[in-house]
Amino acid sequence: MNKENKMGTLPVGRLLITMSLPMIISMLVQALYNVVDSIFVARYSEAALSAVSYAFPAQNLMIGLSTGIGVGMNALLSKSLGEKNAKMVKKAAENGIFLSLIGFVIFLVFGIFGSEWFIGFQTKTAEIIENGRIYLTICCCASFGIFGEIIFERLMQSTGRTIFTLYTQGVGAIINIILDPIFIFGMFGLPEMGIAGAALATVVGQIAAFIIAIILNHKYNPEISVSPAGFRPDGHVIGRICAVGIPSVIMMGIGSIMTTSLNKILNTFSDLAVSVFGVYFKLQSFIFMPIFGLNNGLIPIVAYNYGAGKRRRLMSALKFACLIALCFMAAGLIIMQVFPDALLSMFDASEEMLAIGRVALRTISLSFLFAGVCIVIGSGFQALGYGTYSMLVSIARQLVVLIPAAYLLSLSGKVELVWFAFPLAEIMSVAVSVFLFIRIYKKVISKIPE
Repeated sequence: MNKENKMGTLPVGRLLITMSLPMIISMLVQALYNVVDSIFVARYSEAALSAVSYAFPAQNLMIGLSTGIGVGMNALLSKSLGEKNAKMVKKAAENGIFLSLIGFVIFLVFGIFGSEWFIGFQTKTAEIIENGRIYLTICCCASFGIFGEIIFERLMQSTGRTIFTLYTQGVGAIINIILDPIFIFGMFGLPEMGIAGAALATVVGQIAAFIIAIILNHKYNPEISVSPAGFRPDGHVIGRICAVGIPSVIMMGIGSIMTTSLNKILNTFSDLAVSVFGVYFKLQSFIFMPIFGLNNGLIPIVAYNYGAGKRRRLMSALKFACLIALCFMAAGLIIMQVFPDALLSMFDASEEMLAIGRVALRTISLSFLFAGVCIVIGSGFQALGYGTYSMLVSIARQLVVLIPAAYLLSLSGKVELVWFAFPLAEIMSVAVSVFLFIRIYKKVISKIPE
């Protein structure tokens, strides 16, 4: 523990790229399987595609809870590594795993008792409700795979071993992609399972990634030692994890509220408008997932150098990350402005869906550059222990601006106007984020004695 970790010694640009690149690649693979999953579902039936879109907010909340726990654990663990506090490193890891187990139990209960209600809250189409219930129940009841995968990946990320995330997520995504057509359409002697097959392929991939993550941690992550023997939940450590992680969970929860609310607003036009919104979320993951991968590499770097008292390295990492994020977002903006029809055609889009979708993609993508800056600054808040700031920005963007703006624009009776709520919300978000970061810089960062 007395040996300096690479997060405190390597040149910042090289460090951020080497830590983030494996996760960026793995996130792109994740985005690929999300899109492929929806492509196969769309070819099975339009009702199945709509069902997946209506189920997305609950899936997003599940991922948000697991990620939030991981973020809180990661920030505490990386800071403890920087402080050479081996005892706290072990406690942070074990209590993070414990919280993930609790998260799984919550979604197991929801999957059994709440899936049908959740889909029925958003639409009254019987076929879509039944498809959504089947899909969501399977995903929630087997969610120990995604909870376990994410928490054990965060253990490796906190020590800078991000290359292993590429292995876990990559293998899980490839398994999902291979099994999708086999399970959905019934191949190699298996029965046709439809949307249940899509859900089953997803959870099998997640469970495989979880198992691989456990093995890799055991073999290649010696700085962190976890054992169930003698473990007792530590209220103080859980509190510190939650202080950073809960705002992140709330942000994802707000995202689920936003998506559910927009589904309800768009449903007043048609189920097809909801499908377009769902397809957009799949496509935009190619743009946003790499940024989230970048941030997974950024958070431990910022947290470590904050704990080690290295202000210049901390600020250099944030600036470099912002530059990379802007490059990704600019590419995404150009692609969605120039090729909306080609993107939508991958989902067997009808002429009506193309008419709605091309306007949606071109309008929403106007928000990308603002969103890239906000995401990086938000990760800086989390790494520095100010996760509540990220939560405030998320609340302001999605609940105070986006949903009310979308509702008011929907009163025009023109669905194409609803999409303008996104750029309006992001412009406000970037202004608030910059204001809060300046506040943190004056209060905390500028006082680091380097």
